[in-house]
Amino acid sequence: MTENKRPKAFFLNGGMGRIISAIPALEKYHEANTDPNFIIVIEGICDILNGHPTLDGKTYDMYHKNLFHTKLIDMDIVSPEPYRVNEYFNQKCNIAQAFDILINKQGVRDLPKPTLVLSKEELLTARKAIDEIKEKTKKEKVVIIQPFGRAIKQIDNSFVDASNRSIEFHNLKNIIRKLMKKDFAVVLMSEFGIDFKDAGFPDEVALPEKVQLRQWAGIIKYADVFLGCDSVGQHLAYAVGTPANVVLGATYPENTSYPDVENFNIIDLGQMTREYDPIRISYDERISRKNETIMTMTPEIEDYVVSAVNGDPIEE
Repeated sequence: MTENKRPKAFFLNGGMGRIISAIPALEKYHEANTDPNFIIVIEGICDILNGHPTLDGKTYDMYHKNLFHTKLIDMDIVSPEPYRVNEYFNQKCNIAQAFDILINKQGVRDLPKPTLVLSKEELLTARKAIDEIKEKTKKEKVVIIQPFGRAIKQIDNSFVDASNRSIEFHNLKNIIRKLMKKDFAVVLMSEFGIDFKDAGFPDEVALPEKVQLRQWAGIIKYADVFLGCDSVGQHLAYAVGTPANVVLGATYPENTSYPDVENFNIIDLGQMTREYDPIRISYDERISRKNETIMTMTPEIEDYVVSAVNGDPIEE
């Protein structure tokens, strides 16, 4: 049988954290140079690979005019799904490595950070934003907080995350209040506005609106520290080298975060009680319900989070 020599089109879908996590595997695929005409298709609109030295010119979104007739008709379409990799759902690799297993067929191996290339304008704008926040608040330290994952839903004044990844709203307010007492300026990374007027904070929370992902990458880069849940912000912090504290619940650090990376602190609320939720494999309401309260923090855990963000020595 003649070996198929058609170039591949790698289709990527889901949240931007998944897209960013696929970058190292795609870089390795390009380096191997066995398929020089491969392309990447983002199932949506995404500019996160703009400026990438090798992948930018190979990246398209699904709305690119005549993409099918000019490219895809002569290609093999590959849709890598990292959540369906055995090593992933058995906690033997992280999401970037799962993409690498599917794309490069090399097993579990160490990978570099994803390459994000911000323009000079993006960097200057981000630095200016951080400087203005420090000037306005008279604070020397800025923390970026991403409390909610992609599955968050707002119902009246409450928030519900069926994936059990988001920080509980009452915990969020307590943590913000405690961080402000530690002289932090707080910037909230959120897709929608949040009303804090009755929270009684000593300072104002910065709530930037209509900020694109590349802009957030720059803002996180120039912030002093990042605090978030299992969502895109932690992947941006990893890529740009900002110290991060990540609160996990229903997902495993080995799968979704960077537990062995310096300046990356994992606060694993689900360590003793969670059960793996086979997202994108099957739906099991029992597991989802079991993990439902896993992100709830006691005042002592809130204090631990605040101490970690502040860089205080952490007792093992």
